Amino acid sequence: MSTPFHDLTVDPPIRGFLHLPSRPSGKAIVLTHGAGANCQSKLLIEMSEALAASGFSVLRFDLPFRSERPHGPPSPGSAARDREGLRRAVLLMKERQRGPVFLGGHSYGGRQSSILVSEDLGLADGLLLLSYPLHPPRKPAQLRIAHLPKVCKPAFFVHGTRDPFGTIPEMKSALELIPAPHALLDVDGAGHDLLAKKILGELPTRLVSEFCSFLSKSAA
Repeated sequence: MSTPFHDLTVDPPIRGFLHLPSRPSGKAIVLTHGAGANCQSKLLIEMSEALAASGFSVLRFDLPFRSERPHGPPSPGSAARDREGLRRAVLLMKERQRGPVFLGGHSYGGRQSSILVSEDLGLADGLLLLSYPLHPPRKPAQLRIAHLPKVCKPAFFVHGTRDPFGTIPEMKSALELIPAPHALLDVDGAGHDLLAKKILGELPTRLVSEFCSFLSKSAA
């Protein structure tokens, strides 16, 4: 179950949905979408439901570029404002509860989350990054890795074996730049949207289980 959530008192405003667990673990996570979607994407909804079932309070929300433009990708100049939206969302969740707050998203949303955490080291307690866009399709030389050595919080990556934005070997090589604990869950047969029919039903539960295990090991 989710309820619409809005906070129009901040700039950028926050618009999305709140998933509250029946058995809270004290953990919370902010999730957002990729460049071509919004917070109503099937993947984001199913991930939010699985996380809430595991005790997380979840805020899935639209990045500022999507709130301002219902269709199309973000403009080249919107990234900083999108990161400010992410920061505001994390601070809001911190006000609601005292436990750790994690940050993440799919593709563009995950990339901006990781950049934000590399810039603001104390903001979030870790990252959940779905289909990180390591490079544009068919352009493996254009790596998006400059900020990774500054990611000092645990980072859990999920990546399909058929994702054109980066191969599994390319991802493993890039992740070695991260000084904090990190892990990569590869999803056999999945593309960038992680929605391969044969694995869709089991993926959210499996992913959340692996993510929770990773967090436990990182905290040990």
